[in-house]
Amino acid sequence: MTQNKIIQLQDLGTKDYKATWDYQEELFKGIVDIKLEKRNQLDLITPNYFLFVEHPHVYTLGKSGDMSNLLLSEKQLENKGATFYKINRGGDITYHGPGQIVGYPILDLENFFTDIHKYLRFLEEVIILTLAEYNIKGTRSDGETGVWLDVGTPFARKICAMGVRASRWVTMHGFALNINANLGYFDNIIPCGIKGKAVTSLHVELGYTVDETEVKSKIIYHFKELFEAQF
Repeated sequence: MTQNKIIQLQDLGTKDYKATWDYQEELFKGIVDIKLEKRNQLDLITPNYFLFVEHPHVYTLGKSGDMSNLLLSEKQLENKGATFYKINRGGDITYHGPGQIVGYPILDLENFFTDIHKYLRFLEEVIILTLAEYNIKGTRSDGETGVWLDVGTPFARKICAMGVRASRWVTMHGFALNINANLGYFDNIIPCGIKGKAVTSLHVELGYTVDETEVKSKIIYHFKELFEAQF
């Protein structure tokens, strides 16, 4: 197999969660199908994608998640203009909405490295390095994926959630980084199933509305550097 480190970047703008999920599945399946059909070919080349998107208000529950972490009834969801989906990524419940940058890398890890643990740590590192450009110190929290601030203090709060799925070394789903998000929507869930932990957003930490296009460019820069990729 020939390693292909070129990643096709697509910014989908604002797009419905289910429509985006279907699109992810389509790209994911396309890569897996190539690997299955041509697995014995030495010159096998598979594509990689990176999707940026912003979703209308939606709650999603990972395959190992607990329904009781959603604190709203169907009617209350409707009243808030939000939707809900059970999905096939790891992790528990999370929220997506306006003011949040969602990134979905759909990569064939055989083009980079075959290590899911390393992949998750690299995703976290991309966000940590991006936050550092705003003088925000993001860190990991033992046993919990994602990026946090002030871990180990009573003020620990999560700024970026992560959940991925991988099959035959092909990834989908990804991360959700709160930039200018309305944090009130997190009050309707137990985020990631972790009780007693707060959630924050970059604009809350900095005290001003943040340019999301600028943040996206910083994310891509650090992703490119860490994964030794081309966009």
